[in-house]
Parts: sequence; structure tokens; C-alpha cells
Amino acid sequence: MTVSWSAYRRARRRSRQAWAILATAAVSIIAALFWFFTAGQFAAAGPAAEGPTEAPVFDPAFMKPVHEPNMVPAGSALAALDGLAVKGRAPATDYSREAFGQAWLDVDRNGCDTRNDILRRDLADVVFSEGSTCKVTAGHFREPYTGQDIDFRRGSESSRAVQIDHVVALGDAWQKGAQRLDPKERQSLANDPLNLIAADGAANQQKSAGDAATWLPKNTAIRCHYVARQISVKTAYGLWVTAAEKDAMKRVLASCPRQQTISAG
Repeated sequence: MTVSWSAYRRARRRSRQAWAILATAAVSIIAALFWFFTAGQFAAAGPAAEGPTEAPVFDPAFMKPVHEPNMVPAGSALAALDGLAVKGRAPATDYSREAFGQAWLDVDRNGCDTRNDILRRDLADVVFSEGSTCKVTAGHFREPYTGQDIDFRRGSESSRAVQIDHVVALGDAWQKGAQRLDPKERQSLANDPLNLIAADGAANQQKSAGDAATWLPKNTAIRCHYVARQISVKTAYGLWVTAAEKDAMKRVLASCPRQQTISAG
């Protein structure tokens, strides 16, 4: 079979065009994957309409301050972030919840355990069990992580709908400096109102032990407060951040450069 020179050139031209299209498509796919695994995974869920921009921290009417090893400096959250050490994660093989003390102790010694203190702080129209000024049995709130209105009803199954989130997850803290804290300091970290927010149960389970590089609230309106709160907790307890975590925090704070640190006093 004889092929003319002009036909050969046309075939070569079509081949080059095909390879150019494939190369462009490959670059687009790589760029899309890079975006998703940096900022995109957090934007993909979309913002919750009119969600809260912050969550409660401290109510002096019934709470007492919890001892923190370091004072959180007032001022820029971004500056505080730059003051945190950047390291890799320590091994998690010897982590246990018990290293932070019994769950929901009355660390501030106000007569109520921490879980009930946080429910009382974060919920509206709180109802206590009969004869108690501590045990919260019902209430409602605009949940900060999803922006949804949620009712709380105490019960063996219904209580799971509202959980108390450690803003800096204890598993994450363990791998980033909490192993060096003494037992009382770890108890404070686990029960400090600065590090606790009443949250949607499903969202809390999804977060697990994630840091800002792997999980951020679906409600974009609260992300600046959430990240500033993580930075403040890590400052208060001398914890560090990973490079990826710091980059994720900086991306959030770029939209709110005036965001301040947060304290529980």
C-alpha cells in the first residue's frame, strides 16, 4: 500500500494534535487533584447558609477557669500560629484516652462535670433533670459545624446527636506534644472549655482525630474562629503543628487576617 507524502503529513499532524489534547487533559486532572487535596476537599461540601461565626468559650456565671500551662497572648491568630513549633507527628501507638484522665471530670470544681457544663454553656432553653442544677436533659442550638438547628434530648440513643468535640482532638494532641505534659495538664486539656464545643454527632465522628489539614467544619462561616481556637489551644498547652496543618490554617486565616486569638478567661 502506497501512502502519499501529503497524507503522511496529515496523519502526523492529527497525531500531534491528539497528543496535545491528551497532555492538556492530564495537566488539568493533576491540577484538579492538587486543588482537591489542598483546599478543594474543604470547599466541596459547600458552606452552610447563615451558620454561626463563633462558638461560646467561657461563662463566668457557673464556670471556673481551668489551669493552662501557658497564657494565650492577645492579638493576631496568625502571629500566634507563627509562634508554634512545626514538627512531624510522634507515633500514636501508645495513645489511650485514659492518658487524659477519666472522661468529663469536674476539673474546674464547680460541682458539675465537664460535659454538662458545655451543654449548659452552648445550648439555649436548657432543661435540667428534676432536682439537679447540673444534669442537662434538653435544649436546642444552632450547631456551629453544620449551621443546622439541632434539638438535644438526653437518652441512651438520642444523646449521640449532640456530642462534645475536642477542638484539638486528643489523639492529635498526643502526637504533637501532649505526651510531654504531666497528668494534671492533660486532664486540663481534655476538660478546658477553650478546647470544647457542643457539636453535631455525625460531624464530630467524621472529624475523629483530624487536624486542620484533614478536616474543617462544613459551615465555612466558623472556620476562622475554629482555626484560631485550635491555635490558641496549642499555644496554651505547648503543642506543635505539622507543616501541612500550618499551611491549611494559613489558607483559612488568609480570608480573615484580623482574626484574634481566643482565651477562656
